[in-house]
Amino acid sequence: MPKRIVYILLFCFCYAQLHAQTTDDLIVIQKKDTLFIPNEEIDILAPSKAAFYSAVLPGLGQIYNKKYWKVPIVYGAIGTGVYFYVHNSDLYNEYRDAYKLRIAGRPDPYSEGNTEGNPVLTVETLERAQNVYRKNKDLSLFITIGLYILNIVEANVDAHLPDKALNTNISFNPGVFTTPVTNQAVYGATISFNF
Repeated sequence: MPKRIVYILLFCFCYAQLHAQTTDDLIVIQKKDTLFIPNEEIDILAPSKAAFYSAVLPGLGQIYNKKYWKVPIVYGAIGTGVYFYVHNSDLYNEYRDAYKLRIAGRPDPYSEGNTEGNPVLTVETLERAQNVYRKNKDLSLFITIGLYILNIVEANVDAHLPDKALNTNISFNPGVFTTPVTNQAVYGATISFNF
């Protein structure tokens, strides 16, 4: 007997639900043409071309992506790394040569009685200076290589995200909100999707 009651109640609820939905109550979602890019406008090889061009000559991938304002940033970053590498390399070679001359027993630019006006340095100070400038030279080399790789990655990612593919119906707004419990200001952000 209880099974029959459950089946009857289930049938009544399902029938009421099915009968309540009419075609007038349905919301029809239409696809807007502005949200989709036709396939003929997308160049699927653009990211690999931009990365290749940036690998051949830094900044060329950014020119390929028509982001000309990024080229001075690329050359400024890589040029700064190269400058520090050359500067530290020169100082390393200078202190290394002075150390070799001092060990050989010959006068060097940092020994007593020098005429160049350099300070007098001990053998330990020359060794320490060599180590410091060698580490700085290696660090600036790694940073320069990292900036070169970042140039390639940036050109590739920028080519993956063309301006035509961005949806203008999405917005991000930072704001100040008041919590209802404590009535204090809280910083937050809202993300809006406009249909």
